[in-house]
This record gives sequence, C-alpha cells and structure tokens, in this order.
Amino acid sequence: MKWKTTLVLLTIALGLAVYIKFFESKRPNTEEAKRQAQNVVNFSREKIDGIVIQNGDDKIDMRRRDNKWRLETPIKDQADNSLIENLLFDLESWQKDATIPTKQIEAEKNKLNEYGLSRPKLRLKLLGHDAPPEILFGKDGALEDKMYVRFENSKETFLAAQSIKKDIAKKPEEFRDKKLTDLISAQVSRVVLKTGAGEMELQKKGDHWEIMKPLRARGDDQKIGDLISQITTAHIQQFVADDRGDLHPYGLAEPRGSITLFTQDDKQGQMLQIGAVSEKEKDQVYVRFSSRAFVYTLPRKTEDLLNTRPNDVRDRHLVRIDTNILDRMTIDAPGKGKTVLARKGENWTIASRNNTPANSSEVHRLIETLQSEQVTKFTEDVASDLPKYGLDKPQLQLTFSSFASENTAETKAGERPFATIAFGKGDGDNVYARLGDEPFIVAVRRGLLDQIFTDPLQWQELAIFRFKPEQIHSFSVVTDKELSLVHEANKQWTWQKGSGTIDQINVQSLLNTLAMLHAVRWVGAATPPHAFEKSQLVATFATSPDDKAMHKLTVGGAAGDGMWFARADEHEGTFLLSTLDLNALKLPLVSQSSPSPSQTPSVVTSPSVGPK
Repeated sequence: MKWKTTLVLLTIALGLAVYIKFFESKRPNTEEAKRQAQNVVNFSREKIDGIVIQNGDDKIDMRRRDNKWRLETPIKDQADNSLIENLLFDLESWQKDATIPTKQIEAEKNKLNEYGLSRPKLRLKLLGHDAPPEILFGKDGALEDKMYVRFENSKETFLAAQSIKKDIAKKPEEFRDKKLTDLISAQVSRVVLKTGAGEMELQKKGDHWEIMKPLRARGDDQKIGDLISQITTAHIQQFVADDRGDLHPYGLAEPRGSITLFTQDDKQGQMLQIGAVSEKEKDQVYVRFSSRAFVYTLPRKTEDLLNTRPNDVRDRHLVRIDTNILDRMTIDAPGKGKTVLARKGENWTIASRNNTPANSSEVHRLIETLQSEQVTKFTEDVASDLPKYGLDKPQLQLTFSSFASENTAETKAGERPFATIAFGKGDGDNVYARLGDEPFIVAVRRGLLDQIFTDPLQWQELAIFRFKPEQIHSFSVVTDKELSLVHEANKQWTWQKGSGTIDQINVQSLLNTLAMLHAVRWVGAATPPHAFEKSQLVATFATSPDDKAMHKLTVGGAAGDGMWFARADEHEGTFLLSTLDLNALKLPLVSQSSPSPSQTPSVVTSPSVGPK
C-alpha cells in the first residue's frame, strides 16, 4: 500500500506547486508592485464604465456605452472622449508624494478639517468592476502644486499633485464633445441637402458617388467628400440651448436649409439644420443637430453648404474607365474605317490589322489622357436635339469593351462594351461630346481629338528595325554620294564602293543606330506633299550573307521641330525620324586625315619668373 500513499502525496504536491505558480503569476512583479504602492489609486481602465464628479452642489455624471462616453447629468449629450481618457490616464499615473497615516490623523481630531478633508466639496467616484472607493479632494498643500486627498472609506491622507483636481474641477459644458458628430466621412453613404433652391440627393455606389436628385449624374468623389467633411470635422463654437424651447431667435423655427448624413445602417440619418447668423458673434451661425437635440453655433463658413448646386459636385471628368476590365478600344471615324486596339497581357495590338504590335505606350497615354480629361461645360442635361450638336452623326466614336474568349457561367464569349464616347460638332476651341449611357451633352477641348489617332498606322509600334549590329552583313548609304561596305569573313569591314581609311567608330555608331532604329511617332498612311521629293538619305542593308534579307530606309524632307519624314520598305506608312538619328546615319565613314606636322601649332612657353 506504500506505493499508493506515495502516489497520493505526489499528486497533492504537484497540485500545490501548480496552484502556487498560478497564484504567483497573477501577482505583480517587484517593479510593478513598487509602482502600484506609489500610486494614489489603482484600477483597470477597461473596467471603468462611469465617472461621477461632485463639486459642491453641482454633480456631473458620465457613463460609457459602446466605448463612447456620454453626459447623463446635468445635461444629456455626447461627452468629450479624449478629455475623459486623458483623466483616466492621469489617474493611472497619479503618484503619492507623502502619506499621513491614519494613526496620526486620529491623534489630532481636527487634522481632517485642517486638510479640508472632513467635508470636502470636490469628490470623484469611478464606477465599474473593482472600482476604487470615492476620492475626496482637500486643501492645497504647502508645497507648490500639491494638495491633500483621501478615500471615502479611510482617514489615511496623501499629499499628491493637483493635476487630477485640474482635470475634474470644470463646468459641465467643458466635458461636452465639441466635435459635432462622431461620424467619419468614410461611413457616410447618402447625403440629402435641402435649401430654398430645392433638394439634392447624393448616394455612394461602390467606390463612387452619384447625384440622384434633381438629376442623375456622376458625382465628383473629391468634392462630395469635402462637403461631407465640413460636417464630420465641424467643431462647435458655443453651446447655446436645448432645442425644446423657442427656436425663432436662432432662425431655426424655419431653417434656411439642412443637410442630412446617412450611413448604411442608419435610415433616419443625422440632420444639421442651419439658421441665422449670430448677432453677437458675426463669424458664427446657429445650427441644430438632430442626433444631439441642441442648438449650437458653428463657424459661419458652414452656411456655404447652402450654396451648393448640382453642377458644383458633378464629376467633370469626361469618362470613367475601369482599366481592370478594359480589353479593347474601338476608334470609329466615318469614312476612315474602324481601328480596334486589343490588350495582350501588358501590351496592346492592332486587332483590326491582324494583331500587329501596337505602340503600347501611346495606348496607355490615350487612356490616361481620357481618364484625366475634364469637360469645359455641361451643355445640356437632356440630349433631346442631337443634330444641333452633330451627335446624331458623330465625327468620331470611342468604344471601351471587355472581352471574353470563351463562354463562362457569368458571361458569354465576345465583346461587352461598357462605355462609349461620341464626338460631334466643333464650337470654337471646344467640341460637343456625349457619353453613351448618360443623357447629357457636354463640351470638351477640341485639341483632344488630335490625340485620338484615326489612322491605324499611327498606332504601330515605334520600333522600325529590331536587329543586333553584328547581324548586319553589308550596307550602303546614299546621300550626295554612295558608300557601300561589306563585313568580310575576317570580321573586317571593306569597301564595296568607296575608298580611304574606314572610320571604324563612325561605322559602329551608324550600325548601332540603324539596327535598332525607332520612330519618334507615326504620321500614318497619308504622306504630306513633297515629303520624299528629295531624299536626304537612303540606307540599305543586308542581314544575311547572300544578301537576300534586304532592308531599306528612306529619309525625306524636314517635318519641323527637329524631325524628318521617313519610311521603311517593310512597314506601311510614314514616320518621323529625329535629327539625332539622322546625323548618326550621315556620319563620315572615311577617316579624316591627321594634320601634318606643319599644321601642328607650336607650344609657346612663358619665361619663368625667378627671384630677383
């Protein structure tokens, strides 16, 4: 039986060890214990759900609900959360400077009276689980910024800093939240603005705002956000009165207007009514806020909200393009055919020309230009007379589409247009336009049309040749004379036509330029008159030893701005070549003769000046 006794004793010992370890883990360590012993009061901030301040006959009662503090007595209103959290923080770090034990207090009967702690006017009570006893505040101590305090259930007295007294010896109004609302702009999903001019309703759909009344239109996200922020960041200047009395003195019996903010979960909304300008404070205006049931004053600029009109918050961007779903762009110019640009990974092709590579940078530039383009004028809110603006037969139409190559459960194969822009007649510096799914007619700058190429050749990639210099086997350059060179088996360049010492550096520079030649931009199929009437340069080169893979570049007349008209046999259309590239192609291939000794300038040395 001894082994059973031993087992029982071991079990008891193990259980005792676990209990001791658990108990010790819950006790503060030495440093923490010292800190707590020095504190005037110890409590858990998270467990405090009420604060009562008694200051003579005045009582201030504040309660925390849903992590928000509210005043309950003597007025019901939002409390200043930051002010209360600061009070709790100060209480947590409130230290004793000296302790007067109970025995010493009891030894001298009038000691509490001397410290002002017999019947103190100022008291602080924390409410909540494990809350400390009520704290009584007495007279100021002899030391600067110190005072006497004790707990309700103890005569032991402490000398401590006056910081807590300063935190709580306030009027009830000082604990009220001067921030008008605890809403943040991101929570607002609907806005209703009512003024003498009518009613305007704004609603957020997805990531963007829309105007719902008095017309349906895209809203300007930034401007509507700024409008909402004027309410959500507004700070009360004065607490005037509750809203149960006569509101005529404040112009709120019949307010000049109102703005109501709604969240997804709040169907009633928070309404701000705007009344008269304060007679005493001309820079303030009376307001009434429904969720707080009081009359306040706000900065007078708040009344500017009443001047907001639909066009003030309309999105002035011509079009919104969701690049995440954009797969195709169709440019349709009557009489010029259609150009279809298709996305292929990160690049673009000209789908209407057998998916030849497009100048992807130019496509991205057009998309960015259209996304940032703003209308110059909202011309008509109802597009009832399209011929008047040339929009019955637009001169240019852009269509943006997504594309699915196969049927899926969500979509069918093929193009799915999601936005169309039609451009009509010009009017001075503007041209009329209309977005397909909107009933409005707007004006945009005429110069935008010049940035939308209607010739598919203008969308070609800028690379004219894609070779390595060492792939060129032979070449000839014709300017005012013809020079031809061939790369022999010994890897040396020799003349086919020409003579003299070959300038190897210039030859290499010419080959580097020619092999990777890029256009500045494409002019298109239409060649300007006289562009190639007189050639500046004709370069031909072979990329195979048998001269079967031949390539030809012709550079014509000047195009202005330091550019030249050019064409290559393997590309359709005319492009612009930079002067820098043309100069590289015209470098002299014959080495310049070295200067003779007689031409070498002599070096003249100045006589040195020595010490006298």
